[in-house]
Amino acid sequence: MPRRELLRRARGMDGLLCMLSDRVDAELLDACPRLRVVANYAVGFDNLDLAAASARGVALTNTPEVLTGATAELAWALLLACARRVLEGDRLVRAGAFRGWDPLLLLGSGLEGKTLGIVGPGRIGRTVARIGRGFGMRILRAGRGDPRGLARLLKASDVVSLHVPLTPATRHLIGKRELGRMKPGAILVNTARGPVVDEKALVEALRSGRLGAAGLDVFEFEPRLVRGLVRLPNAVLLPHLGSATREARRAMAVRAAENLIAGLSGRRPKDLLATLPRA
Repeated sequence: MPRRELLRRARGMDGLLCMLSDRVDAELLDACPRLRVVANYAVGFDNLDLAAASARGVALTNTPEVLTGATAELAWALLLACARRVLEGDRLVRAGAFRGWDPLLLLGSGLEGKTLGIVGPGRIGRTVARIGRGFGMRILRAGRGDPRGLARLLKASDVVSLHVPLTPATRHLIGKRELGRMKPGAILVNTARGPVVDEKALVEALRSGRLGAAGLDVFEFEPRLVRGLVRLPNAVLLPHLGSATREARRAMAVRAAENLIAGLSGRRPKDLLATLPRA
């Protein structure tokens, strides 16, 4: 919904169920003086101004847990597509360029015995790690507040998968310096939030061959792509499909509705993020 329309339609409402693309900030909250609860149809909440909502006594909620499996599965879809050059093979076949089996055709990277680095070992990160053990991978973890651990993880990992929320501390958590610390030929997967990665630096690392491949479900300036990214054959690009299973999206809708109903009924929502009582 366009911003202007959202501001107009939300005026006078007691509750709002919003998308991750909707900014719930001071402007919107001031335009909706009756608003009591906002249910975010997402687990991430970087689109919500928690301080502004708390100051106005508006409850904010999200939808954790119900999309963990779906997002972890998509991270693995990106990881495997990068490691085994799935999209390049698909394009080659569709272009009519497949001439039969070739021992050197589109050689990829095996995963067994390799190291998988999980940055942000929350619910989704832990699930990605569990799947990685099934592939016989060694698992390393680092939290967003552990710079030394992150540096060690980047240096040792063959695959790095990002699972941190977007905050001022995680914006460009992976930049030119961090990409330079990664193993030559390593794979980067981002199913978290786009601005966690400096995309300009990522394009340079992919173009130079310093980084082997990147699987991205989110983008720094979403939906716009940084110049040059779309032309890179070693980048797998998806349109923010992390939770896009029928099961997960339905569960998200139910969870958001339950939070909204609880808040409007005077009960504490299950997934409360922030609130302060009105003066």
